[in-house]
Order: sequence, then structure tokens, then C-alpha cells
Amino acid sequence: MAQPYSDDLRCKLLEAYEAGRGSLRELAGQFRVSWGYSKKIRSQQLRSGQKERLRQSRHGPVSQVTEAVKESLRTWLQKQPDLTLAELREQLAVSGVSLSRSRVGQVVQQLGLRLKKSRSTPKSATRRRTSSGGKRSRKSSGRSHRSG
Repeated sequence: MAQPYSDDLRCKLLEAYEAGRGSLRELAGQFRVSWGYSKKIRSQQLRSGQKERLRQSRHGPVSQVTEAVKESLRTWLQKQPDLTLAELREQLAVSGVSLSRSRVGQVVQQLGLRLKKSRSTPKSATRRRTSSGGKRSRKSSGRSHRSG
């Protein structure tokens, strides 16, 4: 993965530009960086007032899955191991944390916990009886269904 240029290089290029030793395009060639990079760091310097690289902020919203939420999930699943993801999600919503069902599943999996109940498995392996009590079969007539 590409590494950022050092702050030393940034400072030298910007100091040379401020001293009037050339344009940004000329200095970019001398320092072997792109002209776009030299424009970018110059505009950053004008906005922030510093020559060093700006510390990047974290992208995206802060996660709602805190250590307290993880501990709550552990406790609930120890007390009642047959809770479904939807039920866990409802309990989290009561405590003020809004997560999707899939995110709750990811957190449970990351914690190494297992759910004892799955909503996708069939309730019973025995088949339901028909109303007549007999086997299901297709009535077949003696005639062929094909037309000749």
C-alpha cells in the first residue's frame, strides 16, 4: 500500500514556494512529486495554516456497539440462550441502541457466542397430515394428456 510523503518533503516544497524559488508546477518537478499533490498541500496549508500533514479524522459514524452493549448481549444470552436475533434487537432497542438484525448477528458472532434457536429451521421433522388422512397423490386418468 502506498505510504504518504514525509512531512519533511512537504515542508521543504512549501518553504521553497513561499521563498519564490518557482511555481508549484516547477517545484513539483524538482521535488519529484505530481503537480496535483503540490496544489493539494498548498491549499491545505492555506486552509489550516500549517505545513505538516493534517491528522485524518475517523470516517463514518461512531459505532453504537460499545463494551456495555457487548456485555449486555453476553448477559442476556447466558440467562436465556434461546433468544433469536430479533429478540436481542428488541431488547437493545429498549435500552436505546438501534441496530439492524444482521449487525446484531455480526456482534454475537464476533463475541464467539452462539444462538440456540434459528428462525430458518423447520419446527418439526414430521409432516402435517392431510385433511383426508391419506397420502397426497395426483389423480391420473387413463387418457393421455398429449394431443396427437
